[in-house]
Amino acid sequence: MIKVHHLDNSRSQRILWCLEEIGTPYEIVSYKRDPKTLRAPGGLRRIHPLGKAPILEEDGKVFAESGVIIEYLVARHGPQFAPTAGNDGYCRYRYWMHYAEGSLMPQLLLKLVADKLGLLAFPIRKMVGREVALHLDHLEAEAGKYRWIAGDDLTAADFMMSYPLEAATHRAGLGPSRPNLWRLLTQIHERPAYRRALERGRLYTGF
Repeated sequence: MIKVHHLDNSRSQRILWCLEEIGTPYEIVSYKRDPKTLRAPGGLRRIHPLGKAPILEEDGKVFAESGVIIEYLVARHGPQFAPTAGNDGYCRYRYWMHYAEGSLMPQLLLKLVADKLGLLAFPIRKMVGREVALHLDHLEAEAGKYRWIAGDDLTAADFMMSYPLEAATHRAGLGPSRPNLWRLLTQIHERPAYRRALERGRLYTGF
């Protein structure tokens, strides 16, 4: 049985979506953020030294990092969600798999920190805004090329991109003014597997 160590309002929600799409049975071990600091509880460090969610266990192995977990799950249980090397969409798929956390999320994290700092962030506020807008403009153009982010079929790249797109709605004002991205996000939310993942994951309201 796969075990997912799941933290509320976190990246681990997309692991649940991935598993629901694949259809593989799994167990959830739920953790709640500290209501004051919003940090993960210390109990996660018993599973992995960094104490960050998501963490996945299967067959005595422990996996951390969303991208690693999703690539592992798809390779072992859901190969239909990953184009094979040599496929026309393979390079695009690999790009979005890494872009989600390597490029987009750092900008959205910086935006979150700058907003919380208020006047203290004045020297970097414009720079942060320009960078976030640059990424959203790039995404808007790319999302208009295919039905899903990497092509016309749903892939693991969509699982990876779901969290930063949802974070962008809360932190960067992503909405209907970017119709291609808004269509993509709406399409994600309409997936029955996504809705099942929300029911199992419970709290997933703020980013």
